[in-house]
Amino acid sequence: MKKKVLILLEDLVEDSEFLYPYLRMKEEGFEVVSAGPPKKTFVGKNGMLFTADKSIADVQGQLFDALIIPGGYAPDRWRRDPDILDLVKEHSRQNRLIASICHGPWLLISAGIVKGRRVTGFHAIKDDLLNAGADYRGNDMEEDGKLLTATNPATMLPMIRRLIEILRE
Repeated sequence: MKKKVLILLEDLVEDSEFLYPYLRMKEEGFEVVSAGPPKKTFVGKNGMLFTADKSIADVQGQLFDALIIPGGYAPDRWRRDPDILDLVKEHSRQNRLIASICHGPWLLISAGIVKGRRVTGFHAIKDDLLNAGADYRGNDMEEDGKLLTATNPATMLPMIRRLIEILRE
């Protein structure tokens, strides 16, 4: 049975942080679904166009083997959406893999799942992570159980390799 991976999509997502994980997961043979608040075409932070496979409403109530949260400015939008917050919380409650890049941990903070956990993110959200009770050490990548986080597109690469290793276990 193929592992199922959900990757979030929204306007102003960091283009590479959406595209690279999306294509790598497909390349590995996983069933990959992108979902945005509505199912539409979104414009990335650097101008690339991405069309969501599904809407958040279409995937609500489903559990995926992994949830990927790219960065950019999109996480600031996702963190205000109760359906997306519920999706993240449920994946955390069910101990599913969650991988978050750059500003993506903003969504983890708003979902209330970082307290006491080793989490990293783009240096500009360090105070947000600390104020939410995360164990922030300033590392490029952190792995805390089924929660993987990375600081930027370059540090996303080893995080995605680790995500693939875990999904293959």
